[in-house]
Amino acid sequence: MATDAHTARAARGAKAQRGSTKGGSPMARTVEQIAEELKAEASGHLGATVTDVTHDSRRAGRGALFVAITGLHHDGNTFVDAAMETGAAGVISEQPRPEGFAGAWLRVDDARRALPRAAAIVFGRPSEWLRLVGITGTNGKTTTAFLIDRIVREAEDVSALLSTVTYSVGRRRIKADRTTPEAADVQRLLREAVNEGCSTAVMEASSHAIDLGRVDGLRFEVAVFTNLTQDHLDYHGTMDEYFAVKRRLFEGSLGSMPRWAIINADDEYGRRLAAEHDGPMLRFGFDRSADIRAERFDLSLDGLRLELATPLGPMKLESPLIGRPYVYNLMTAASAALALGYSLETISRALANCTGAPGRFETIANTGGFAVAVDYAHSPDAVLKVLETARELSKGRVICVFGCGGDRDRTKRAPMGEAAGAGSDFVIVTSDNPRSEDPQQIIADAEVGLRSAGRQYLAIADRRDAIFRAIDEAAPGDIVVIAGKGHEDYQIFADRTIHFDDREVAREALEARGLGMGAIR
Repeated sequence: MATDAHTARAARGAKAQRGSTKGGSPMARTVEQIAEELKAEASGHLGATVTDVTHDSRRAGRGALFVAITGLHHDGNTFVDAAMETGAAGVISEQPRPEGFAGAWLRVDDARRALPRAAAIVFGRPSEWLRLVGITGTNGKTTTAFLIDRIVREAEDVSALLSTVTYSVGRRRIKADRTTPEAADVQRLLREAVNEGCSTAVMEASSHAIDLGRVDGLRFEVAVFTNLTQDHLDYHGTMDEYFAVKRRLFEGSLGSMPRWAIINADDEYGRRLAAEHDGPMLRFGFDRSADIRAERFDLSLDGLRLELATPLGPMKLESPLIGRPYVYNLMTAASAALALGYSLETISRALANCTGAPGRFETIANTGGFAVAVDYAHSPDAVLKVLETARELSKGRVICVFGCGGDRDRTKRAPMGEAAGAGSDFVIVTSDNPRSEDPQQIIADAEVGLRSAGRQYLAIADRRDAIFRAIDEAAPGDIVVIAGKGHEDYQIFADRTIHFDDREVAREALEARGLGMGAIR
């Protein structure tokens, strides 16, 4: 691990490299040159210059290569004509060139895997000109990403962040539409980061993104593993397969091995990953073998005080974040920051001023003598942990509002109900994003777990009514936890999507009781 002085020299060196055109900036590529690098079977007009790559025909403007991907619901090959009508330079597809097709056609074995490779070529392989941090795991990715990004900005003034909540490059902010952008968007945003003078970028790498090739070909300086608990089994099938996908970020199969691996020493799957990993590694946790270890901590509704043992000596942290799970987030961020070469002083100073990600145990001020917290927890383990935090802080009851998403892993609904029941004194099960499913059936699936927990509960399908009822129930000393949607400001039904923000509704419910305090924290 290096010092801040070393980090500054590295950053200056990276910026100096970016001043060169040798691979560090996008260079004009013809369709023929891209075909050669992809080893694609090429035909048609191959001399056109390519300036963009996309799998969305609506974005396939002049100079773009359109990648026709066959997905779960749509076949990109049916949109080839639409892409060409917008001025696309050509098409990448697994299908043979249609008879009479006038543009360039690049036939490949796997269009989905060709997308990130083509985008990397067109945008000048920007990850090679950045110190890229990739964060994977079931829980804690977003908060950890925000914390690391805050440390980067403390040390370097400018940064790039690709997270569930926002994509930010320098001072530009874009509302995120998914945890990890599509492959071409990742490359495009990282290119923008290089152009804006960023030396370091931080991104979440979801299991879906890894499996679908969105992070293929990226060069990671640091890969972070937060934990692994039940989620997304509708997609992965088994926990072993879920873990195998996450593991790809660390084993070099996506492109190259990360320079550093940051791994949770307290997590069962983290221990497996650490035992298998062959390369520089920092392990964090409470375990005595951890390289970055929590020696003690104090938590309250005012925040956290934390003492860490690190390879560079002891470090004291004060943070406005509330709750035990944030101890792990802070350890994770500090570990990644040490791998990046930042000093203990820089890390401590940055984390003292970081409120984390929106909608993660975000408290809503009120005058009722009880606490209201909105959290993104939407897996059994996350629900249990956020309720454990509430229990530690509560002087009265823990009241929980939660729901389960439709068209998502049905096997986690009963366990979520059981977790909500085990961690609360009173539960209201409601709708999350039902999507195409019947909200009442989703609730019934969760009720199986609630009944097994033996906890008093109500089922109220209307989420607004459920939040109002929970806040009506609250008395001084209680904590109301509204779980599942966090920062989201919408609710998806089979026939419509509406504006819905748990934080706004909680404020309205508090105002209705005459206990409101105005703006969200």
